[in-house]
Amino acid sequence: MENTDFKQIDSIIDAQKAFFATGQTRRIDYRKAQLKLLLEALTAYEKRISDALWADLHKSYQESYLTEISLVRGEIDSHIRHLKSWARRERRSTPITIFPSASYIVKEPLGTALIVSPWNYPVQLLLNPLVGAISAGCTAVLKPSPYVPEVSRVIGEMIAEYFKPDYIAVVQGNREVNAHLFAQKFDIIFFTGSPALAKKVMKAASENLVPLVLELGGKSPCIIAPQADMKLAARRIAWGKTLNSGQTCIAPDYIIIHKDSLENFRQEFAKAVEQLHGADIHDSGHYVRMVNDSAFKRVSSYIGEGSVLYGGRTIPEERFIEPTLLTDIPEGSRVLEEEVFGPVFPVIVVEGEDFDSQAAAYVLQRPKPLAFYYFGRESRGWELISRTSSGGACINDTVMHIVNDKLPFGGVGNSGMGRYHNRESFEAFTHRRAVVSTPTWIDMPFRYMPYRFFGLAKKMMK
Repeated sequence: MENTDFKQIDSIIDAQKAFFATGQTRRIDYRKAQLKLLLEALTAYEKRISDALWADLHKSYQESYLTEISLVRGEIDSHIRHLKSWARRERRSTPITIFPSASYIVKEPLGTALIVSPWNYPVQLLLNPLVGAISAGCTAVLKPSPYVPEVSRVIGEMIAEYFKPDYIAVVQGNREVNAHLFAQKFDIIFFTGSPALAKKVMKAASENLVPLVLELGGKSPCIIAPQADMKLAARRIAWGKTLNSGQTCIAPDYIIIHKDSLENFRQEFAKAVEQLHGADIHDSGHYVRMVNDSAFKRVSSYIGEGSVLYGGRTIPEERFIEPTLLTDIPEGSRVLEEEVFGPVFPVIVVEGEDFDSQAAAYVLQRPKPLAFYYFGRESRGWELISRTSSGGACINDTVMHIVNDKLPFGGVGNSGMGRYHNRESFEAFTHRRAVVSTPTWIDMPFRYMPYRFFGLAKKMMK
């Protein structure tokens, strides 16, 4: 993917700031029209987007629609329905001490936004934030990932066909382009990617005091209690781990399980993988490949760090890695420290009593993850959720909390800051402006020097 020229990028940003200054994007009817236009574009480009996802990631049409296109369509529909009420001025109560003033919260767009997306879900992780930017009344510069060149090319063509670059534009390129973008004076940066790269984004943005939304990742634990329905747990975990071949920011990253449950889980996991993908997952039309050779080498190298309990097959020329369960992993191994972001599954085996406390202690010793999964009795799941912290969580399931757009999605600590989806997306690109309106028909004397009515004013403040 050829880098967009820096001068062209600067020209786009200047044009977007000038267009935003006209006030046109602040109009609710304009925002709704642009959301409908985005929906029209997504419909027209659906096949081209799906073909590009297959070319870059070996992602089937069904998975492309369910995990990418449908989520963006749902987000657009929700914003069209609710935008007017979300954008409405809010009246707030006013203390007697500033009578007869009235108090309000006014929602105003932040301005020109930069949205940078990763390669693993290159459609929905780019366009869902864009829906929030349009809904809030911002202009937007979009930067897709160079690691999925076909998807990035198609998205660029779609945006160029349906939107003027002084409103929404796509720029392409590598990390040099990213570095140039992060150094610009945007009004907000919405970044989805790794914690390591997010630190560079924060450092660059701090020079211009640009606010950030950071959607990151981390090692999301999957705790399987002895009381869990092992067959159901294995099926839902196998689905969550093989979805996009584990290249999902909220994929279950590692398993914590009791020693007495390990063999039962292994058997059920093997059955579940076969039920989902057929006798040989290599031949499945729904099993994604690693995005590039570098990702393949990194993820496949983890397999040598432990004993293979299940799977372990790789085909380098196809970037294929079979779902793999690993045990007997030495403390300090990379697979226990780094986010796997692939179908290799380190398994932490716990012995003895008080399984939940041991599992919670292990999780608490590590950075806060983007997701937390517990399989077992619901009451115990709630107890562990209360004892730990994560961006989101599921009890007796994986990944599904992202499907409900009524729930905020975002990280905490090392896994990110800020949130989006549905109204949260609108709020992410919106400034909540405090306004006090004071009439002129009366002018209360309490606030004026030399404070002759201070005693009365003090009583009113109690």
